[in-house]
Amino acid sequence: MPRPHTKEDLLKAAQENYDSLMKLIDGLSETELNTPFDFSDQPSKKEAHWSRDKNVRDVLIHLYEWHQLLLNFPKNNEGVSDKKSAIAFLPSEYSWKTYGAMNLMFWNRHQETSLETAKKMFAQSHAAAMKLIKGYTNEELFTKKYFPWTGNAALGDYCVSDTSSHYEWAIKKIKAHKKNCGK
Repeated sequence: MPRPHTKEDLLKAAQENYDSLMKLIDGLSETELNTPFDFSDQPSKKEAHWSRDKNVRDVLIHLYEWHQLLLNFPKNNEGVSDKKSAIAFLPSEYSWKTYGAMNLMFWNRHQETSLETAKKMFAQSHAAAMKLIKGYTNEELFTKKYFPWTGNAALGDYCVSDTSSHYEWAIKKIKAHKKNCGK
């Protein structure tokens, strides 16, 4: 699916990918749900997330935590009228060069969270993200620099990355795990 460039396309892609992800998860066998992720024998899967996430819960919590970043971004910048006063998307102790450490912090934070709780948290944060998107016009979402606090990007770019595109990432990862379990 091409990257959304309109509010309508974003809402559609986010919901379709969410539904596909949840259908995939709901269709996993007990063995697939209980077998830890292991991509160590696949050299093409060298990005940190392939070794970080050990199960479906970890993937859902990752998505949930990134939803929290998205949901807080406009709230944190309410009333900000210039770029210098903006509160960054990522927490102040992280940058786009160090966000891997943030992802690991999220992972560590939720090692006691159950899969069922993670599913509920993710469902709630997805609904909140969709509500957030619906609250903006197409122009507000997809005009670069519309809000000074989004820097050179459009708010919609953050929304796409944290919903439809991130869900595609999760689907790919869980499908790879499912394939591993079938070997």
